[in-house]
Amino acid sequence: MLSTSTFTTSDFDVTDYTPDITTALPTGHLRLRKAYTGDVEGRSVTQFTSAFDQETGIGTYVAMESFEGTVAGRRGAFNFVHAASTSGADRAHDYGLIVPGSGTAELEGIEGTVRLYIDPDGSHHLDFDHNLA
Repeated sequence: MLSTSTFTTSDFDVTDYTPDITTALPTGHLRLRKAYTGDVEGRSVTQFTSAFDQETGIGTYVAMESFEGTVAGRRGAFNFVHAASTSGADRAHDYGLIVPGSGTAELEGIEGTVRLYIDPDGSHHLDFDHNLA
């Protein structure tokens, strides 16, 4: 079943973590909150890690989210992960997965994939293709 959502972000908290290995792209970590509306309603706390060059726009991110709310009318919580890379002009190598075994309450047993996309107007969306009926 496909459940779609739109989300907004807030409460960006950049950490001061710096690895003791230097690469060609600076790395960083932050925590943020998201609010979801649509077939998926609720909130999440996101752990966001990246290797990204602000000037060129080249890099990759990995995000782990802890979500609480409803999916297809079922209430509970679960984790999901998503990642992607960019060459500065595109989005590539997308990956998204609902973490198996992470669902609680009415979302216990939820499994599937996640796809993040951004509209030309800047609106952010997540599609959850999951096993709940």
